[in-house]
Amino acid sequence: MNIPTTILTLLAGITITLLSLWLGQNNNLLPIAASDNAAGVDSLFNAMLAISVGLFFLVQGLIVIAAIKFRQQPGDESDGPPIHGNIPLEILWTAIPAVLVLGISVYSFEIYNQMGGLDPMDHSAHMKPAAVQVAMQTDAMAGGLLADGTSADPNRPNFAAGVGAKPGQMDPADVTVNVMGLQYAWIFTYPETGSVSGELHIPVGQDVELDITAQDVLHAFWVPQFRLKQDAIPGKTTQLRFVATQPGTYPIVCAELCGSYHGGMRTQVFVHTPEEYEQWKQTQIASGIETEAIAMAPPSDSQSDGEFLEPFAEAMAMDMSPEMMHQMHAGSSHS
Repeated sequence: MNIPTTILTLLAGITITLLSLWLGQNNNLLPIAASDNAAGVDSLFNAMLAISVGLFFLVQGLIVIAAIKFRQQPGDESDGPPIHGNIPLEILWTAIPAVLVLGISVYSFEIYNQMGGLDPMDHSAHMKPAAVQVAMQTDAMAGGLLADGTSADPNRPNFAAGVGAKPGQMDPADVTVNVMGLQYAWIFTYPETGSVSGELHIPVGQDVELDITAQDVLHAFWVPQFRLKQDAIPGKTTQLRFVATQPGTYPIVCAELCGSYHGGMRTQVFVHTPEEYEQWKQTQIASGIETEAIAMAPPSDSQSDGEFLEPFAEAMAMDMSPEMMHQMHAGSSHS
């Protein structure tokens, strides 16, 4: 039984489409989604994967069919037909990729904008409202505003870069953490508790803002489970703002080649339940009070310098490795 070519083409197209859509939604290639930004990023990834799989099967299928159907037959020494081109076909295979690329571009733009990553007109939109007002008043008084609204002072960073507040969201974040990247460690400073840590601690379900910079060279703060990555730039503050949705412990990776030990520049983010985070905060506050008391207490005559400094060093070391402490000391000596 001979099946018409149009029917076979239609069946092949339906099969490829269904297979591509299924693989796009059931690929299991991404890690657990642990932030409010993950759903949009995952949907974009799945759409791109479905399109890629469909194009792969289409192109490879046509190659296999052409190789079998139009292969040279035994004893056939004749030349092929003198085909010079097919204008409608060339327009078709140019238009389809152009439409696909344009569609993906618009979709990705919308996803990134929903995350708070795009604000081409307002360079102050990613700053907290109070910070915007203070910065504008300061620059206006000094005559330091450029035509685009950014600061003319090179020593005051602008907060335009990064994934900041989502469109229409002008409230300050619930939790703010200052992040410093340096060869080869991440240092986290918590203004709320006045503590410094080598690991990131945040609560689940609350709006978190990370103000990121670098001490020496370019780094990139990346948490795959959050679907977020942001450059850490010397002399400039960038931002990530998100809500963690799944308690747990996730890796923080430097995604920018920053030197010989770039591969070892890793730490962790602990996403606590609200109760656990409050307990961790109280621990940090208590540690700070203890450290201050130790620093104020004069050494007794019976104590050596090492004995006096031992509890102080233990309180300040916290959860940072010796390599990180060394980097902090080296950075402070260079500044």
